[in-house]
Amino acid sequence: MKLFDLAGKVAIVTGSTRGIGRAIVQHLALSGASVVVSSRKPDACERTLAELKAEGHDAIAVPCNVGYKDQCEQLVRGTLDTWGRIDVLVLNAAINPYFGSMQDMGDEVFDKMISTNLKAQLWLCKLVCPGMAERGEGSIIIISSIAALRGNSMQGMYGLCKAADIQLARNLALEWGAHGIRANAISPGLVRTDFAKVLYEDPERLQRRLEAVALKRLGEPDDIAGIAVCLASAAGRFITGQNIVADGGETIRENI
Repeated sequence: MKLFDLAGKVAIVTGSTRGIGRAIVQHLALSGASVVVSSRKPDACERTLAELKAEGHDAIAVPCNVGYKDQCEQLVRGTLDTWGRIDVLVLNAAINPYFGSMQDMGDEVFDKMISTNLKAQLWLCKLVCPGMAERGEGSIIIISSIAALRGNSMQGMYGLCKAADIQLARNLALEWGAHGIRANAISPGLVRTDFAKVLYEDPERLQRRLEAVALKRLGEPDDIAGIAVCLASAAGRFITGQNIVADGGETIRENI
């Protein structure tokens, strides 16, 4: 058995036109999977698709704003129409439009973040898991964050959503484990992506973060993609209901 071989598997990756999602979709393809590129912007999907095809990978693009249930349904339907199966679902798409206290946050921000960062994850799992169960195997991978593991006075809502994502993975693992479906979360630390630029573009803030990281560097998207390939493949076949922290050692730092 080739533990990291995904030949014959079909993988959907939401939010896969940049950053962590882009790295994951590329490395799943490099491991042999047929992949579905998806994000809100059709032009970005087409650019990523063209790059993957130029590298010889089997891929399609299905634009999807996961905050809308009908678009989630279209994403799944488009995949099934092309390949007839879904073996891996990577839930990476997320938003973080608010920086401030939860006391000052409006209801509209709460509703939007819950819809995109949590409700959409459940929508897609409910659409995909029954088909996985019929085949007796499947892997759900939810991209969470170390923001889920500790309090934050200015990004509390984001952390709340990401903590719920980890619990969703646990619940799915129990509900579907007897059918061969595994569900796990990955919680990255600070990774060099456009999404996280506000956290590392300021030199002083960056220096403070690096001082707290055992490896003394930022994460790279490929650092997270490798874990996703493991969880998607036979290499992770006995891992389910877990949250894998990939933060360079930030959350184990000493209290001085």
